[in-house]
Amino acid sequence: MSNTIKSVGVIGAGQMGSGITHVCALSGLNVLVQDVSEDLIRSGIATINGNLARQIAAGKITEAECKAAQARVKPALSMEEIGGVDLVVEAATENEDIKKAIYAKLCPVLNPKAILATNTSSLSITRLASTTDRPEQFIGIHFMNPVPLMQLVELVRGIATDDLTFETSRDFVNALGKRTAVSEDFPGFMVNRILMPMINEAIYTLYEGVGGVSAIDTAMHLGANHPMGPLQLADFIGLDTCLSVMQVLHDGMADPKYRPCPLLVKYVEAGWLGKKTGRGFYDYQGDEPVPTR
Repeated sequence: MSNTIKSVGVIGAGQMGSGITHVCALSGLNVLVQDVSEDLIRSGIATINGNLARQIAAGKITEAECKAAQARVKPALSMEEIGGVDLVVEAATENEDIKKAIYAKLCPVLNPKAILATNTSSLSITRLASTTDRPEQFIGIHFMNPVPLMQLVELVRGIATDDLTFETSRDFVNALGKRTAVSEDFPGFMVNRILMPMINEAIYTLYEGVGGVSAIDTAMHLGANHPMGPLQLADFIGLDTCLSVMQVLHDGMADPKYRPCPLLVKYVEAGWLGKKTGRGFYDYQGDEPVPTR
């Protein structure tokens, strides 16, 4: 028998955090949004409002549903303000030290019965849980990007995660209208363990001169029926995130097949991180994306 989640705290108001807040609020949950500054929180809420407006325009939700969802979202200017929720979803950047620092501030003020979830796409749930005061109530709830559109959520139990936490988290995801896939706690889980090496191999294909950016993306879009090519997808995900996941896979598996492509490293070092910086494997500064190689 699971517990019912009625209130959620989301830590991180970026692309993932705002998406998680969006779907929770539309599903009738009260959501408190926390980040390192009020400006970031307000920016995240503005993104949610813009995305809700697009859903109205597309006929996916009504204006009444939009207003009700907006009313359920509130800023939390301190960790203490989210201490009373039933579930906290940490959606901070994919950096283990940053996540651990958040838990150190959160756990002392978080209600003892609350579940603490991380949206990490590759880091060890067991290791993150071990730094908290509630490893039994810690779980990976990995939403896919963009959260309002993608149907899948990976549920990942750490070695200590108890049955009640798992069942409550599964019911929470189902209540959002999402589908769950349960993964064991290994580097990259399932989606990124399969997806990121494919993207990395596409970058090697570019690096070795087998094909250009457009040719590689066209080949996989039309030849494998993928909705977009792997280099375009990498730009959408963020090349820094792709590199981070590949490093986790390489470190965790100690297998050379997961070695990040040097060209991926070079792009990240240049600050060409994809769509969010205006340049990656494509340049997004004009009317149409133009390949950078």
